Amino acid sequence: MPESLTDREQATAQPVFQVAASLLDAVDQPLLVAGRQGRVLFSNLRAQDVLNGLGFHTPEPNLFRDVLKCDGKAILSLLEHGEPQLELPLESAEGKSRARIRWLPEPDWLVVYVEPMATDDFLDEKEMRQKVQDLMQEREITYRNLLAAYLRLQEVNRQKTVFLGSAAHELKTPLAVMKGYYDLLLSGSLGKVSERQREILQESKESCDRLVRLVSMFLNYSALESGKLVLQLRENDLQDCIKDLVCRWQEGFQRANVRLETRIDPKVPSFKFDYQKVQQCIANLIDNALKHTPEGGCVTLTVQPHFWERRVADAAPTQERRRERGGRANSVLISIADTGNGIAAEFHQEIFEEFVRVDPLSSGMGLGLAITKRLIQAHRGKVWVDSEMGRGSSFSFLLPINAG
Repeated sequence: MPESLTDREQATAQPVFQVAASLLDAVDQPLLVAGRQGRVLFSNLRAQDVLNGLGFHTPEPNLFRDVLKCDGKAILSLLEHGEPQLELPLESAEGKSRARIRWLPEPDWLVVYVEPMATDDFLDEKEMRQKVQDLMQEREITYRNLLAAYLRLQEVNRQKTVFLGSAAHELKTPLAVMKGYYDLLLSGSLGKVSERQREILQESKESCDRLVRLVSMFLNYSALESGKLVLQLRENDLQDCIKDLVCRWQEGFQRANVRLETRIDPKVPSFKFDYQKVQQCIANLIDNALKHTPEGGCVTLTVQPHFWERRVADAAPTQERRRERGGRANSVLISIADTGNGIAAEFHQEIFEEFVRVDPLSSGMGLGLAITKRLIQAHRGKVWVDSEMGRGSSFSFLLPINAG
């Protein structure tokens, strides 16, 4: 009897179950009907023979625990979530069999059909299990090989970073000495030099300055890769930082016959930032703009206060954000625009990756923009580019005023 019926209901329904049992006996195929808990409610004579062959001589074996030897909750979950039928193997004295399980939602019964399994089907199932096992082993081997390759690449990358850092440290001192001697020679402190000598010394000094910037770039990249970068956040004047940098670049722009314009809003406040790192970011962008601006072109450096509307989960309503935007700025916007050939849209994200150069003929290692991006992100800022082919490029970045 179904577990859900009371004693009185069972007594009333007893004739119905007897008729149902008689009808089941007429079915030539072994058939079982069980309740949700696995209790066998009906079984025809053929099914009883199967149960006896499985070694169950008691009248009420549990379908899940004794017959199918599986988790009943898993079977019910699959059937209730849309599986029309499940098939499970059975082994009896008569040989291999298959149990096909269906669910009748209205009475909440499980109907189990038992049918012999052909030898070919059994072999196919065995082969399939072997194939699955082989695939699992192959996947495990592939995973281990990939993990080993990844660890080797990590080690190679670490060695590359260590090498760059060591080489940069070794080059830093002799380059500083060379730069000092160039300054002394050009100033006339070591004797008078002719105009031709001055031109050669000036070109050599500019090449030395480029090497110094390259070494500084390697050192910063090594620090970023090894996680040893430490920002020296102090109250600094951004206007002084930029004016100092622009003075050092004037000669380079004059020699390239490119005009450098600076537009600094006097309302830009002092705030906490790493003076050297921010100066290097601007220098990288200026150097990049100068390299890609033809003779007679112009590079414009703009600095102004800016309201940076960050998108956060607990953002204020739109009207409040607009009122705040009308108030004081919360960041500084720095832009370097050039009149070069521009950058195609598909490269706007790629150019901020390490060792990427859009123009293979240009000089450089492809590290300047990547380092700039990571240094700005370390200040909790962001950087981006606006550019169209034939209309120049504008690299911009934001620095929060409250970054410290």
